[in-house]
Amino acid sequence: MRLVCLLFLLAALTVNAAGCLAVAVGAGAAGTVAYLAGDLDTEEPYPIDQTYAAARKAANELGLKIIEGETGKDALSACVIARDAGDKRVAIRLKAITSNATKLSIRVGTFGDDTKAHLIYNTIRENLRAVAEEPARSPEPTAASSQSATG
Repeated sequence: MRLVCLLFLLAALTVNAAGCLAVAVGAGAAGTVAYLAGDLDTEEPYPIDQTYAAARKAANELGLKIIEGETGKDALSACVIARDAGDKRVAIRLKAITSNATKLSIRVGTFGDDTKAHLIYNTIRENLRAVAEEPARSPEPTAASSQSATG
């Protein structure tokens, strides 16, 4: 009887653990977006500086409260730590893969929240696309430079 109960418990745990594994294929140049064990992981074809700026902007746009003492970046990695309205911790972690590619990992709460993680990811992607689509702007003449040209 103990063996049957143990096998039943093991089977139940196996079925529940399988629900934590979901893989989705993202569209576009980013390639594959994987949601595995509570983390949404992907690679973005943008430098870490642009991805970090897009992540901070996304957090602000979504009304997340950025915790500045835990948020920061260097040349190789970065993280944006925030809290949502329900006081769940949101961690957006970045790692430079090359000078023009960044690994992005998003986790919402202790066990992850697939829906919120995808919303955050989609907002980051929109911000990255907006920066990539901006035409190269030529610097506007300043008052000092226009005066020196005329006088």
